[in-house]
Amino acid sequence: MAAGAATRPSSALGYCGEELRRHDHDRYLTCLFAPRASRAHLFALYAFNLEVAKTPEVVSEAMLGQIRLQWWRESIEGIYAGSPRHHEVVEPLASAVAAHGLTRDHFERLIDARETDLGQEAPESLSALEAYAEATSATLVWLALEILGAKDEASRRAGRSLGIAWAYIGLLRALPFHAGRRQLYLPQDLMAEAGLAPAEVFAGRTSPALRRVAARIAVEAEGHLGEVRGCRGGLPGAAGPALLPGRLADGYLRLLAKVGHDPFDARLQAPQPGKAWRLLWTALTGRY
Repeated sequence: MAAGAATRPSSALGYCGEELRRHDHDRYLTCLFAPRASRAHLFALYAFNLEVAKTPEVVSEAMLGQIRLQWWRESIEGIYAGSPRHHEVVEPLASAVAAHGLTRDHFERLIDARETDLGQEAPESLSALEAYAEATSATLVWLALEILGAKDEASRRAGRSLGIAWAYIGLLRALPFHAGRRQLYLPQDLMAEAGLAPAEVFAGRTSPALRRVAARIAVEAEGHLGEVRGCRGGLPGAAGPALLPGRLADGYLRLLAKVGHDPFDARLQAPQPGKAWRLLWTALTGRY
């Protein structure tokens, strides 16, 4: 089974870069601030993440999703065994692994955590959501930091905090899409505390209860971004491109507050101008 197979584009970005430009534009922009020698490897890493993350969208039932994720587990195994599959993402990812000695456990943990996406059960608690965010998002930041040569403890701490914050914000912004699939990532304990019933969310209706839950998650995301800023003085310059999403995260949180923490507000999905300039300023000043 050739998961995600497609014809190679003529773009100078290559398949991975083009996929990222089209489907994960925020991370694509951050890659442009990475050293040229690392850029293609970051493209490959993030394209791998796209392939795994989109599993629920491209399969019709959970069993097929499990088969797809198993294909990726075996692909990672092949990479570390020195026999990567012939695939538009696997082969460049193998080059990244070989060049930087990327940690295999991060890949395996990320794939395993994505099995959660095949079910429809909301996380039991905020702690459970944090564990999911660490496994699916912080692991990706850690791998990006390894590509950039930032393997120190301060970078790892900042990467964890950024990954969790970025996941929280992404899940809030994607809530209308997930609700359309009758899938919830809002913690059950927060929903119960606010008096929010899943049926309200699935119906596509905002409510004071939904806004309260979204605001609580936004506060948690802001707290994690504060931890990233707290690490700033001890971070190597090489870590910068992996932490640049922090600047975009601040903008999304401000927008969430502006719309009253209503995940159904269409303004959350509208293009945000000036992203590249904000990233450039952040890259120049080192204020993630």
